[in-house]
Amino acid sequence: MFAVVRTGGKQYRVAAGDKIAVEKLAGEAGDTVTLGDVLLAGEGDDFAEAGKVVVSAEIIAQAKSEKIVVFKKRRRHNYRRKAGHRQQMTLLRIMQVGDTKAEAKPAAAKADAPASETKTEAKPAAPKKDAAPAKAAEKKPAAKKAPAKQAAADASDEQK
Repeated sequence: MFAVVRTGGKQYRVAAGDKIAVEKLAGEAGDTVTLGDVLLAGEGDDFAEAGKVVVSAEIIAQAKSEKIVVFKKRRRHNYRRKAGHRQQMTLLRIMQVGDTKAEAKPAAAKADAPASETKTEAKPAAPKKDAAPAKAAEKKPAAKKAPAKQAAADASDEQK
């Protein structure tokens, strides 16, 4: 059976026994992790309901990927910068594809029950502030400055 899982912003097609390198996951070598974000699962032409499929994997090692060289240059300005980057990654061995979530849920649901009750308590809504529209209504229209400019222009014409 195969599955398409999403982890670390990427998608992987996996089957039991496969080894894959994914973005860093929490855990140490030998730990078992569950890849719960299954997009597609099936065997041959038959597809299973992806929401009920769980993929379990064993962490082989925490490692770094190949080095990427970052080089910046601006012509005619004597500007050169060289830096390197090695992304953290986790090597996984897929142990099982196709375990249903219905069997795994009761144990997890009992542990998460108190936490979910505290999250559902709603906070009272804060009163809306109507101060901004009131200030806009109180504002008086600006006085016209054109007559003052006109008077100054008339005074300069009289002097000529």
